[in-house]
Amino acid sequence: MVALQNRPPSYLRQPVIGDEELPRPARRDALPEHTHYADTGCDLHPSCLTCPLVRCRYDEPGGARRLLSEDRDRTMLELQRSHVPINSIAARFGISRRTVFRVLARHRS
Repeated sequence: MVALQNRPPSYLRQPVIGDEELPRPARRDALPEHTHYADTGCDLHPSCLTCPLVRCRYDEPGGARRLLSEDRDRTMLELQRSHVPINSIAARFGISRRTVFRVLARHRS
């Protein structure tokens, strides 16, 4: 059996020349210090720091389209439960009947 040494992996160890430790090189993905970053937001909100969304549109799978269509889907379900015809729901949102059926089927299961 081989005894494992309690040493950090080589990529975490400080480089050594003789008895002197060299400083660790800066990470390539590290942000430079003393740099001004403008909070320009996106097309949904002008500032990232005051955005009302729980998750950023860029972090959410499906992006902004999914965030915006969730509200539309909820409204479609309410209309369908109120016995509004599929043709009227499709016309109200400017989508096809097939899309209405897909949304209703997705939320039915």
